[in-house]
This record gives sequence, C-alpha cells and structure tokens, in this order.
Amino acid sequence: MKHYLSIAAALTVSAMAAFAQTEAGGVLVNHPELLRNERLMTVEMEVVLSGLDVSSNRVAVYTPIIVNGKDTAAFTPFALYGRNRWYYYQRNGLSLAPEDKSWKGKDAPSEISYTANVPYSQWMNGAELKLIKQTYSCCGTKENQESYALTSYRVYVPSFLYMVPSQSERSEKIRSVEGNAFIDFPVSETVIYPGYHNNRLELAKIVSQIDSIRSDSDVSVKSIHIRGYASPESPYDNNERLAKGRTEAIRDYVSKLYAFPSGLVTTSYEPENWEDLRSYVQSSTISDKAEILALIDSSEEPDRKEWLIKTHHPESYAYLLANCYPFLRRTYYKIEYQVRSFTEADVDHIRQLVVSRPQNLSLEEFYLASRDLDPQSDEFGNIFDVAVRMYPDDPVANVNAANVAMRRGDLKSARFYLERAGSIPESIYARGVLAAMEGDSETAGSCLKAAAAFGIEQASKELEKIQ
Repeated sequence: MKHYLSIAAALTVSAMAAFAQTEAGGVLVNHPELLRNERLMTVEMEVVLSGLDVSSNRVAVYTPIIVNGKDTAAFTPFALYGRNRWYYYQRNGLSLAPEDKSWKGKDAPSEISYTANVPYSQWMNGAELKLIKQTYSCCGTKENQESYALTSYRVYVPSFLYMVPSQSERSEKIRSVEGNAFIDFPVSETVIYPGYHNNRLELAKIVSQIDSIRSDSDVSVKSIHIRGYASPESPYDNNERLAKGRTEAIRDYVSKLYAFPSGLVTTSYEPENWEDLRSYVQSSTISDKAEILALIDSSEEPDRKEWLIKTHHPESYAYLLANCYPFLRRTYYKIEYQVRSFTEADVDHIRQLVVSRPQNLSLEEFYLASRDLDPQSDEFGNIFDVAVRMYPDDPVANVNAANVAMRRGDLKSARFYLERAGSIPESIYARGVLAAMEGDSETAGSCLKAAAAFGIEQASKELEKIQ
C-alpha cells in the first residue's frame, strides 16, 4: 500500500466568470475578472457606455462591489451625468465619483477599461462581484438602485500529495568518484618519482579523493581501481610493458599510504590509447583528419597503423605527438564506497547532510528529513529541491519537486519536473492539480479522473473543488 503526505495550500486564485458579457443598467460589462495578490483584490473589466442615455437632470452612478453574506467592499464608482446635473455638480464642487471616472453623458467615451482594487480579506473567498446602479434626480435624491451579478470569486486550494519512497526499494548505497591523473615517468621507466615534473599535484588528485572519503565517518571504501594508458608511439610490446608496470607502480604508491585490505586496490591497463587519440583527431581541424581516422579505424596491427600515420602524414603526426600524445598517457581511477543507512533516529544528522553531503542520502532519507517540518517553510522545500538534483530521473523525486514548485507558484518548474515524472498515477494527479492552478479545467478534470481510476483517492476530492 502506498502512503502519501497530503498538504493543502491556498496558493492560486481564479475568477470564475459567470458571463462573458452582461447588460447592467444600460451599460455592457465584458469579461469581468477578480484577481488577487497577497494584499489586494482587484477588479478588471471592459465597460461599454455608448448605449447609455442619461436625461439632463439625472446622474447614473455605477459601483462594483464584492459581497459574501453580510460582508461587502465597494470599489471606486464611475458616473455619467445628464447635462444640467453635470454643470450643477461642477459649479458646486460636488462629485459622486472621482474626476477621472465622471463624464457628461454626450462626452463619455464609448468604452472604458475599468480597474480598481480594495484591501484583500479572507471573507472574500467565495464572494460575488456585483455592479450596483444608483440613479439620482435633480434634487440629489436617490431615485432607484439596481443590482447586477457579474462574476464570482473562488480560491482553489490544491492538495499536494508528497510521495513516500517505499522502504522495500532501499538497497545498499554504493557511490563512486572517478577522475584522471597525468603522472610522468622518465623515458622507458616504470618507477614513480614524486618530484618529477608535475607529479606531486597529479598524485595528490588520487590521494585527496581517498582522504576525503575516508574522513567521512558515514562511509567505508569498498574498492579502488586504477587503469593505466600508454600512447601509441614506439613498439606495442614496449608500450604494454610500460602501461602495466607504471599502473602497478601507482597502485603500490597508493597502497603504501593506507592499510587497505589485500585486493581492495585493483589495476588494469591499456597498452595503446587509440580511443582517446581518435576522439582528439575527430574534434580537431587538421587537414588530413579523414585519412588519419580511416587508419585509426583500420584493421592494421597497432605498430603498422602508427607507422602509416607517421610516414604518410608527418606534419599531422608531429602535431599530435606534441599536443595530443602527452594526454593519452593518463591514469584513470575510480573509488567506490558504501554509505551507511540512516533511520528516523538520525533525522537531525540527515538534515545536516542535505546541506553538506547530499550524495550520501537515499531518496527515502530525504523524505525522512522533511518529516515534522512546516510544509510552507523554506527548509521543507529545499529538501525536495536537493533530492531531485541527486535523483533527476526518479519519478518520486520529480513528483515531490513539482509539488514544492507548485506550492511556491513556480508553475514553469512544476511542468519541467512533471515531464520527467513519467506516467505513474501520482504524476497524473499532480498534472491535474497543475492544470487547475493554471485555469485549464478541461485538462484538470481529465487528469484527475484518470488518477482517480488508478486509485488516487484525493483525485475525486480535487474534482469536486474545481467543479
């Protein structure tokens, strides 16, 4: 049975337009919308005034209001004055609406883009937007009041299902680091001289990696493999001797520094590094690249192959000898180590590792680190951000990272993670939630129905919310 952490968060708000166009007391209201940010509730709409006829001694005042039960809030009104009333209010310095939202009937624009806002309050969730029309007579007496419904406002409160990785999926945590060192030897020799050329720094590459792993009390070294490569010049037999002997010399150098069990450090060698030579030539701009590549790929014996390149392409051979061959003589190393498993008792330590050594954690251990944290906190979100960087192809990691991104309102990142989450039921559910947050109710409904069919119980509840 799968387990989830379900977290609801009111993050995305949307206005559900009841009518694309509404006739409201002589004016036409097009596409009314209620939008909210953290502090303000904003109304936006297009209002067509051209069909309104206000008699000379009257004023028509329109006030958008948001209503939920006994709670109301009024937006800035706009007014159209008959001719006599316009001059009367102008002479007496009176106004029923702000100057920029007041017009003499015949001078009014045919259409206005109306925008206004009021401070946001929780009671506005589920409220209706109405347009109130009040008509005033020549004595300033209110003659009539009419109310027109424009739209309603709903907050979509998505429920995010954070997946709990199954303990049965846990396995040994074997990790590895690898690299290349370029250790120089005198011609035809297989003895290491640490002070020769740049050898101290190159040997330190291997030693420092081993020291870094051994200094971590949570891990143990499982194996070290060293593979030596020689370049193709000189006879193949001699190159084989050099590759083998120099690799063993590096093994002995490393083994003397540590009390590793017998057999922990292993070696292999490649007498002539044709693979790297081919890659170098392929990416080069030398004029006879195609001919040299054909020789490298040929079935000729290594010594003859090298002789043909040297004699038929002397300029390119000299260039390769100076610029490529030194880097063919490399030492590849790979250090494998095992990380111990962590439990609920190690939560504080796990949270430290999220920051310092996230590579030591399994996906389940990242989830353990998130437990008991406030889902709205930065630390909670950061844990899943790091987890998906460590496990970029894991569906569970991507679903949880998508949930964090949606909680933050970062829908672009959420889409990216869900593209990598595959088609598991939980990712289908998350796609439904994302579509609902984006206002795509058709896609949201389709995804949530599919998730419900796969047994995601929360999907049916989300369907009820968006419907």
